[in-house]
Amino acid sequence: MRDAYHEELDGLSDKLVEMTRLVRSAMARASTALLDADLRLAEEVISADEHVNKIETDIEETVFELMARQQPVASDLRTLITALRMSGDLERMGDLAVHLAKTARRRHPESAIPPELHATVLEMGQIAERMIAKAGSVIASQDVQMGLELDADDDQMDRLHRRLFDAMLSPKWKHGVEPAVDISLAGRYFERFADHAVHVAEDVVYLVTGQHPEDIGEVAD
Repeated sequence: MRDAYHEELDGLSDKLVEMTRLVRSAMARASTALLDADLRLAEEVISADEHVNKIETDIEETVFELMARQQPVASDLRTLITALRMSGDLERMGDLAVHLAKTARRRHPESAIPPELHATVLEMGQIAERMIAKAGSVIASQDVQMGLELDADDDQMDRLHRRLFDAMLSPKWKHGVEPAVDISLAGRYFERFADHAVHVAEDVVYLVTGQHPEDIGEVAD
């Protein structure tokens, strides 16, 4: 019975890693759809989100069942709680990729991103992909050091987010209000995606160490 129980706990990690893979694919396709006005890719992202939602539901049902049946304590309870939190973050990351895809679909056949901002948005998409890939590796390996490194990627995303606003607030901006709104929202979606990736990594750090990342930093200082 206990072996089956621990197999189910391990299965939660596998499902979380699968969510990161799906979300990474969604972000890659959504970013391309946004930049290239690719309607087919946008529709693929929107329809594929159902799979991410289903895995989150499966994780939630498994966690509640194990808590009721096994009455876990200590580290096992921490595993279940963090699995719930991480699946919620990953599901919202999938939703953010969908928001980007819907922006691309709404602006089709035009690109939602003016040419002078393509490089910035492309880099934001690349950082988002890198962060979710790292988050998946952190879940699989429980590598605390790698988990702590995602903050630096998040800082880079924040800098690019600010660069978008600098461009839109510049006197040289010539694209009007509607594109500015779309770009503002897209920038926010990328920025929030990165925040959720950090949250996932922080949950793994807490799972492994029993400490929050900021507490680990204080101890190191």
